Amino acid sequence: MGTEHEKDILLQHELAVMEGILESKAQYRKIIKAGIARWVKDFQDGRIEIKTVDDLKKLIEIDIELQRDDL
Repeated sequence: MGTEHEKDILLQHELAVMEGILESKAQYRKIIKAGIARWVKDFQDGRIEIKTVDDLKKLIEIDIELQRDDL
């Protein structure tokens, strides 16, 4: 096994990686939420027909998956 200093360095690195992942997920969620809001607005304005509901479903599924990972 490594020294305590090496363990500390490894732990700091792992924490930095996790922090980066969490920040990325937060940014992805913002993008997904904006996409959902845009889809709903376009639907309400008549620019999207019901046949394209799959796009909204995909956005919602991605958002749910990102939230699930946060638990």
